[in-house]
Amino acid sequence: MSTPYAKLPGWVEYGLVPLVNLAVAFLVAGLVVLLVGENPFEAAYHLINGAFGRGEYIGFTLYYATTFIFTGLAVAVAFHAGLFNIGGEGQAYVGGIGVALACLWLDQVMPWYVVFLLAILGSAFFGALWAFLPGWLQAKRGSHIVITTIMFNFIASSLMVYLLTRVLKPLGSMAPQTRTFAEGGQLPKLDWLLSIFGLNVGTAPFNISFLLALAAAFGVWLLIWRTKLGYEMRTMGHSPSAARYAGIRESRITVIAMMISGGLAGMMALNPIMGEQFRMQLDFVQGAGFVGIAVALMGRSHPGGIIPAAILFGVLYQGGAEIAFEMPSISRDMIVIIQGLVILFAGALENMFRPAITRAFAVRGQRAAAVVQTKGA
Repeated sequence: MSTPYAKLPGWVEYGLVPLVNLAVAFLVAGLVVLLVGENPFEAAYHLINGAFGRGEYIGFTLYYATTFIFTGLAVAVAFHAGLFNIGGEGQAYVGGIGVALACLWLDQVMPWYVVFLLAILGSAFFGALWAFLPGWLQAKRGSHIVITTIMFNFIASSLMVYLLTRVLKPLGSMAPQTRTFAEGGQLPKLDWLLSIFGLNVGTAPFNISFLLALAAAFGVWLLIWRTKLGYEMRTMGHSPSAARYAGIRESRITVIAMMISGGLAGMMALNPIMGEQFRMQLDFVQGAGFVGIAVALMGRSHPGGIIPAAILFGVLYQGGAEIAFEMPSISRDMIVIIQGLVILFAGALENMFRPAITRAFAVRGQRAAAVVQTKGA
């Protein structure tokens, strides 16, 4: 059994360690850019400028970040209960059904805020329902949550193809998508928010679902750290045997945690469907469910860390597009490599530098203790 790492101060655990991993990831990415014959400093400039250089760029960055906040929170909730929900992609797909049904039903007769409220409930319900089945199979039949959620991703993808080609597609249309929603099914932009800072959002689809994502992050914080259910989830995540000894029903926590996780993943669909496309199309998730895993890992499964981690991946998406445009020799595939390096160091290799950092703080603590003893003598 491996020896557990010493407890580090909060600012080190949630700040310094992720920053070190991130710095090394970008250093290795710079070497990759250098190998293809480009200047890594120029690439870094285009990355930052493409993400924050104009109000419109910032709008796109925060639009992507909104999606990743939802999926990162979904993964984090499951993590705290000791579950690895890798099915955020499928849960977001099915959550989109709840959004589309609300919009198709009421977009022409109700204002956007009424439709938005029903779409929130629909997306959360459908996403939770899709996560309920793997959670129940894990709790009652012992089926591994990773295997079942991966399988349900493929089922959700096939279900979406069927619905958009056979059920929800308008008559006479060849495209696998719903009709365009009326004004009641379109979320307003948050241009007023950026205008406070003198910025123009332009064509960026930065919309009010960003505020919902922040509210969801606060809600997850309350749930995990301020409620009995959250305590039970964290107890089971740290030690299932201790949870059982305390009388916590493992099957109940497994199902509830997965349903909350699926509901959060399903709410991700609000951003692209009501905030950008104004219709439901194939592949509207675009891998956000898997990016949420990296966001949760980098954010240490804490909402306070997930939000900046989601913004970081928003920077990589928006700034990466600018790099590919300004430096043609760096293709979109190269941007994916850079994103993969961030995921690698934030996830699989997150403990690479932790022993050295732990030793450094242990030595610092020993020196401080020695100084106190010397002054006392």
